[in-house]
Amino acid sequence: MDEYPAILGVYSLSLEADVGTGGTASRHDNVTYWYARQLAHDQFEIQPLNAHHVPSGVRSVLGELDFLRQYTPEPTYYRVHTVPALETLRRKIEMGQDAFVNGDLDEAERQFLKALMIDDKNIEAHYGLGEVYSEKKDFDKLKKVLDTLLGLEEAFTFEFRQKFNTFGISLRKNGHYDESIRYYEKSLEIVDNDENVYFNLARVYFEKGRSDYCVSNLQQALKINPAFVEAAKFLKYCQKHA
Repeated sequence: MDEYPAILGVYSLSLEADVGTGGTASRHDNVTYWYARQLAHDQFEIQPLNAHHVPSGVRSVLGELDFLRQYTPEPTYYRVHTVPALETLRRKIEMGQDAFVNGDLDEAERQFLKALMIDDKNIEAHYGLGEVYSEKKDFDKLKKVLDTLLGLEEAFTFEFRQKFNTFGISLRKNGHYDESIRYYEKSLEIVDNDENVYFNLARVYFEKGRSDYCVSNLQQALKINPAFVEAAKFLKYCQKHA
């Protein structure tokens, strides 16, 4: 295997459970289904499937022996249920993204909401919906989406870095400064060594007229990456016009 992570498909986990009490007590197998990926030679990631057969919720990482001992491959389940559901989900997200690019915000909203009906924790759909509400300046709906994203640590991981950056810029450009600050500060709680986050946070504070916080965040960005040319120029400008 040359590249990681690799999708392994759907696996089942069977656990014995007690039913009833006393003389009517019995044991039966409780079977659950999980989406599995191989992250490294000896690391396997599992994520539960929801009622629509797509992976959703908290991901866990297991060692090779634990994974192979506990989980059983379910290729038929994967082919019949999960693959079509994931394709439908992907199609709705892409339709939402295309509509957004074309300026049809209402259609983009509809498609992202349809995607969330399949997977209510889907990060791409939440980011897409957040951008729609940011452009519409629909503060109440934007706040709900932002609160959801802030509760999903995975939304701030490297895998979603492009979506993360696009959404953060959208918040700032549309004047949602306080929401943007909450968003970037949450990111720094998870990954505190990304100079770009400090730089973007500095830009938000600059827009708010808080040059002190702007300067401190630029200094932090340059501490992480002294060769960050844009941050150095921005810092020089701020210090000159303080």
